[in-house]
Parts: sequence; C-alpha cells; structure tokens
Amino acid sequence: MRNEATGQLPQTVDLTDPRTFDGRDLTAFWRRLRDGSPVCRHPETAERPGFWVVSRHADILSVYRDSASFGSAGGNVLTTLVSGGDSAAGFMLPVTDGHRHRELRKIILRAFSPRTLDHISGRVRDHTRRLMAAAVRRGECDFATDIASRIPMNTIADLLGVPETDRGQLLTLTKSALSSDTRNADERDALMARNEILLYFGELLEERRKRPGGDVISMLAEGEIDGQPLTEDEIVLNCYSLIIGGDETSRLSMIDAVHALSREPEQWRRLREGTVELSSAVEEVLRWASPTMHFGRTCLADTEIAGVRIRAGDLITLWHSSGNRDERAFDQPDTFALDRSPNKHLAFGYGPHFCLGAHLARVEISELLSALRDFAQDFETAGKPQRIHSNFLTGFSRLPVRFEPDPAGLEHHASTATT
Repeated sequence: MRNEATGQLPQTVDLTDPRTFDGRDLTAFWRRLRDGSPVCRHPETAERPGFWVVSRHADILSVYRDSASFGSAGGNVLTTLVSGGDSAAGFMLPVTDGHRHRELRKIILRAFSPRTLDHISGRVRDHTRRLMAAAVRRGECDFATDIASRIPMNTIADLLGVPETDRGQLLTLTKSALSSDTRNADERDALMARNEILLYFGELLEERRKRPGGDVISMLAEGEIDGQPLTEDEIVLNCYSLIIGGDETSRLSMIDAVHALSREPEQWRRLREGTVELSSAVEEVLRWASPTMHFGRTCLADTEIAGVRIRAGDLITLWHSSGNRDERAFDQPDTFALDRSPNKHLAFGYGPHFCLGAHLARVEISELLSALRDFAQDFETAGKPQRIHSNFLTGFSRLPVRFEPDPAGLEHHASTATT
C-alpha cells in the first residue's frame, strides 16, 4: 500500500468551479490523470476541504461496489460534499445508506412495476413521435427546448401524478436547481429553485393524502419502514430527487445525441439505414454524453483505492466524464461509435445506488432516435449551441437544428396517427 497520493491536481484546474467546464476541452487533462495520477488529491482552500479525484473506470466501479467502505449520506455531489454534508441525508434515497436505503428503494420501486412501465413507455413513444413529426415538418427548431425538454419531464410527471398545467414551471425550476443556462447565476438562484420544488411537492402531497391514486406520491404517502410511516420530509425530498433525476439525464443525453450525430454523418447514415441496433446506439449516446460528470462518496473506514490510502472521513469524487473515456475500458474511447460492444458505461452509476430511472431513460432516448431516423432524411445544427453551466452536469441548453424531412416517413406517421 502506498501512503501518499499519486499526485496533486494542477493548481489551474478547480473542479468545484463551474467555469472550469465552460467550453473547455478537458480530454487531455483527464487522460493525464488516468495515466499518471488515477487517484489524486484536489487541494483544500480556505473556503472548502480537499477531496480525492478518481478518474479510472475500474477504480470508480470498485468504489461503487464497496458500500461498506464508501457511503452516500455525507452528500453525493461536490456542492454538498465540500459544504459539510447534505441536509437530506437519511431522508432522500440518493443520500441514504444501509437498511433504510434498501427499504425506501423498495417502496419507490412499486411505482416502477412492469405494467406501469409498459403504459408509460407507450405514452413516451406517442409523445416523442408527435413532437418530432411536428418539428421536422416545420423544418427547424431549438431541439433542446422544443423537443428534449418536453419528453423526460412528461414521463416522470406522469409517474408522480403532476398535473399537466404545472409541468412547464417545474421544468424551469429543475433546470435551475443543479445547473444554469447563464454564467452569471449564483448559488442563491439554485437554492431558491430547489426550495420552490420542495414547496410544490409539499402541496401536492396534501392533495394526495385526501385523494390517493396509483402515482409515486400516493405510494410514498402510504409507505412504511419498520412499521413507521414515512415523514413528510422523506416524501417531499424523494419527489424532488425523482423529478430532478428523471429529467436531467435523459434530456441532456437526447440533446447530446442530436449534436453528436450532426457532427458524425457516417454514424447518422448507419442509424438511418438500420445497420446498428437502436439498443446499442442508446448505450453509446449515454457513454458519450455522460451528462452527470461525477458522483461523490465519503470514506467510512480506512481503506485504499488503487493502492492509495484513503482515511475515514475523506471525501471521494468519481468522475464519469473520465471513466467513460478510459482507454482501459473502451476501445478508441474518443470515437462516437453507435455499434460499440461491450459498452459498460457509468452513466447510471453502479451498485446499490444504480439509477432507478435507467429503464425509462433508455426508452426515451430510443424513441427519440427512432423518430429522428423515421421522419428526417438529414439534419444539421443551424446555429451555435449553448452549454449549461455546472460542475455536476454537462450538456446543452440550446441546440438550433434544421431538418430535411422524409415525406414518406411523415406520411406514414400521419396515416397511422389517425387510424
């Protein structure tokens, strides 16, 4: 066992600062870490503690697997990790460990029954194809706002029983809670957005107590752990977690898929001609986009990662944006290849905290790719994309696209939609 870190981050790279990721290509930076300092120390400052940066795919998986040594209750993103912990710890599923995490996960999973998922998947398909057909007929759209923003929100809102009239406002709030469309937003904007989401679900919970249904909120309201009902805080915080998680990964991956395909005509040709399977294409989109750049853990007992000593109480960050480009796990990782196999990406995490909405995210991305290839002969970006600003999420908030319609595909959709 080595007693010292394998290296320190360059002083010019501050992974806590969203500006580090603003239009900056960090490919070479992550490669240097993977090759020379795969487990390295991000230095502390007067404002925050230091933390470990884990960049290799295999090491990230090893931490995810070892829930006895690495916990989530201290926070699972940089913002909460370095600020002393997450106030939702022990209440919200992503920042709860052990027995309570397992029992809470069981309650929420009841709403993800095969019957429910089949019904929701059918709605996703209809909604996606309707949105895409209309956009392609118009000839152009802002794909980020007109298409991608409207599919995942409707999906998770259906599961939660959110009225359609409230969904636009919720989308605005979720887009501000963990990232920003503008560079001058500060943490107060994000905090206000998070508080408004919690207040909204508190009000919706009161309605469900009076008129329960088959949605997630009703199931949480009726749920018990060890004979005790869930508290209002637990219910509201988990609704918040589901609406945020159910929107961000799918939305940002969809936008990145269209952006990547517009730059890779050969991959678009193969998708359109059907020489690659949709299921394979979905996995590569998720690896390539890696919308959640990192997750965090707290070390629970002295241990090691890749031979580096990690002490109890140390903060760990696991960087998907590096692990999903690791040459040790993926052949030619900087190539966008829709037929990639195997493709054991980290987009949904791994282990006990594996993303609950992984199945629905895959359905949403698959239906988007299917509709795009059926209705458009070709497409191109029609203006400069705009990136979001965050140290946790990556992707685009604006993506203007111009389409060349496929008349036969659109005609077939119109005929089947009216029968």
